[in-house]
Amino acid sequence: MLLLCAAIAMAGAGRSPYGAHDKAAYATQATIDFLRPGLVITVNSASVAADGTITATYTLADPAGLPLDSTGVLTPGPISVSLVAAAIPNNADQYTSWTTRVQTGTAGSFTNAGADTGGVTTPLGNGQYTYVFATKAPTGFDPSATTSIGIYGRRTMTSYGIPNNMASTVFTFLPNGSKVTHVRDVVATASCNSCHDQLSHHGGQRRQVALCVMCHQPQSHETVGGGTVDFKVMIHKIHMGSRLPSVIAGGTYSVQGTDFSKVIFPASSSDSDAQAKSGFRCEKCHDQKSGATQATNYLTKPTRAACGSCHDDLNFATGLNHPGGPQVSDSQCASCHIPQGELPFDASIKGGHTVPEDSPLLGGVQIALTKVTNGAAGQKPTVTYTLKDGKGSPLPMSQMASLTFVMAGPTGDYGYTSFGSDVTTTGYVTENGVTASTCGTDGTCNYTFTHAVPANAKGTYAISFYATRTAQTLLAGTTTQKTVSESPMNTVFYFSTDGSAVVNRRTVVQVANCNNNCHYSLEMHGGARRNTELCVMCHNPSTTDAPVRPNAVVLADRALPNQGVNFNMLIHRIHSGVNLVPMGKSYTVVGFGGSHNDFTTTLYPAFDASGNPSDTRNCSKCHVNGSEQNLPLGKNPVTDPQGPVSPDAAITAACTGCHADPTMVGHALVNTSSLVGETCTVCHKSTAAFSVASQHAQY
Repeated sequence: MLLLCAAIAMAGAGRSPYGAHDKAAYATQATIDFLRPGLVITVNSASVAADGTITATYTLADPAGLPLDSTGVLTPGPISVSLVAAAIPNNADQYTSWTTRVQTGTAGSFTNAGADTGGVTTPLGNGQYTYVFATKAPTGFDPSATTSIGIYGRRTMTSYGIPNNMASTVFTFLPNGSKVTHVRDVVATASCNSCHDQLSHHGGQRRQVALCVMCHQPQSHETVGGGTVDFKVMIHKIHMGSRLPSVIAGGTYSVQGTDFSKVIFPASSSDSDAQAKSGFRCEKCHDQKSGATQATNYLTKPTRAACGSCHDDLNFATGLNHPGGPQVSDSQCASCHIPQGELPFDASIKGGHTVPEDSPLLGGVQIALTKVTNGAAGQKPTVTYTLKDGKGSPLPMSQMASLTFVMAGPTGDYGYTSFGSDVTTTGYVTENGVTASTCGTDGTCNYTFTHAVPANAKGTYAISFYATRTAQTLLAGTTTQKTVSESPMNTVFYFSTDGSAVVNRRTVVQVANCNNNCHYSLEMHGGARRNTELCVMCHNPSTTDAPVRPNAVVLADRALPNQGVNFNMLIHRIHSGVNLVPMGKSYTVVGFGGSHNDFTTTLYPAFDASGNPSDTRNCSKCHVNGSEQNLPLGKNPVTDPQGPVSPDAAITAACTGCHADPTMVGHALVNTSSLVGETCTVCHKSTAAFSVASQHAQY
C-alpha cells in the first residue's frame, strides 16, 4: 500500500486517458496497468416487454474501453450499480418514474422516485451485464412514450490509494422501437459544470442533469419539510437562495434539512445593493449556446411551478402579487410573458429578468489608456486616454460621476513602494481624474499625476483606473423607471521608469475565468472594479483593512487587529469560506463604510468526487497558464496581522489562504529558513514528488 501511494505521488502527469484532475494521471505506468482506474458505464440496449418486464444490457469499462469485472475479482475495485426507469407520457413534459420507493420522515411518508431493488443481474462476459428489473412498467404503459434507463455506479478504489471512481449515464428509447423525438433536455450538464466543476451529488454518483430529472420531478418530495424536489422548482429555489421573497420576508428554504437560505448566485448582478434586488442572469444556466435540445423552454414555456419557484410571493390561485390575477392553469402564461418585448424590465421573460447594469438602454462608457509620458523615476507621469460612450462617440467629462487613476509598481511585485509621505494607501497612489483632466472634442484626454514616480524607481510601473458614469434614469416617468450606474472595464498600462524593457505584471488569474466560470461580470466596490489586473495593484502584499477598521459598524471589529487583504490571500480565503470553520479559522474584512464582511459562510460551488460542495482543489477554475504550479508566486512578504505570522512569506501566504490549518502553517514555517527562505519548490514544484497539481487532483 505504501509503495503504491509513493508510486502515485512521484509519477508525472498528463498520461492519457486521464486528465490533470485525476489522481491516476500521476501514477506510474505499472500502477495504471494494474489498476486501470476509472469507470465508464454504457447502456447497450433496453427493452420493455408486453407484460411490463424492463431489461437493460450495459457495459462496465475503464476510460480506455477495456472491460471491468463488477465483483472486483478479475479487475481491481468492485463496482456497484443502481438502475432507474422512467417515462415521459406523450402529453407531458416531465418524467414519471416507474421505479419508486416509500420514504418516511418528519413530514410523513412519500412515494418517491428511486432506484430499482431486487432485480436480477446476469454477467455476459467481457464487461457486459444484463439487468432485469424487479419493477415492471405500469399496466397499460404506452410503448410509444419516451422511456429512459438511468444507471449510476461506484467503483471502490480507496484501498489502492486513489478516490473511488463514479459514473452515470442515461439511455433513452421507445419500447416500440420508433425514433425518439420527445425528450426532457432543458439545461445542459456543461452549463452546470461551469460553476460546479463536476456536477455530482448523492455521494458523487449522479453526474448528469439527464439523470437528475428522471427522479427530481413533481412525483417526488423531501421527507423533512414535505416540499417538492421537482428539479425546476428545487434548483431555482436553491440558486435564488437569499433573494427568495420568502427568505427576505424572514423565512427559510431547505431540502432534507439542508438550509439554502444564504446561497448567493455568483452571476446574479453587481454588489450594488440597489441593483442586486432586481434582475437575474437566467442564461448562466439556461445557456442558449449549450446545445440542450430544449434550451429555449425557459423563454417559450413559462409555467406557474417554474416561475413561482423564484417568485414565491405569488399566489396563482388567488392572484396575490400577480398583476395578471389568478391562474388556474399554465395555458395563459406565454400570452403575457413572451420571450422578449420591446423594452427591458417589462413582462417578457428576458425583460423581466434584465439586470439593470445589463440594460441596452444605457449609454455605455469606455475608457482606453493609450500612452504614458514623463514616466521616468522622479517625474510626474501623464496618462493619455480616450473617453467614449457605448457607440464610440466622445463622452464629455461632465457625464462622469467619478474617475480615479491608480499608479503602482514595480511589477515584479507590488506592495511596498512609497509615493510620498502624504499617501495613506500602501504600495499605490490614487488620484481624482475628473477635475484635472483635459479633453479634446474627439474624446482624447490627458491627466498628469500630482504624485511623482519615486526617485529610486526601477523597472516597470503600472497605471490603471476605475470609474463610474453619472447615474442614468431609464424609462423615466414609467412604472419601470430605474436609476442605474455603469462602469467601464478597467485596463492597465505598463511603462518603464528607467529605460529598461517593459515587463507586465505576471498573469496568475484572468478576469475571463472569473466571469465565464461563475461570476458572469465581476464587479466589486460598487461595480467600478472589474478587472483582476487592477485588483492586484491595490490588494497587494502590504495592504490591510486598516484605513476603514476604525469606523467598523460592528464595534467588536474595531478592537481586533487589522485584516490582511493581499489578493491571493483574500481570494483564497473568500472562496474557502465554509472550509475555514473546521480549521478553527475565520476571515472577516472591514470594508468601505465600515461594513462587516464575514466570509466563513461562503459556499464555493465546485463539487468534490463525493458530491460535496466547496472543493477548491481545481485551481484552473481561476488560475491560468499553470500559474498555481509555478512557484514562487510572489516575492514580497505579506502582511497578515490576524495570522500567526506577520509578515508571512510569499508562497506560504498564498497556500495557507486555503490551507489555513495551523499545522499547515507550521509545516511551511519549518521549511522556511533565514538562509534560503522558503524551500517549497523542493517538494511542490511541477516536477516534484508532491507537485501542486498531483496534490490537488480530485478524482
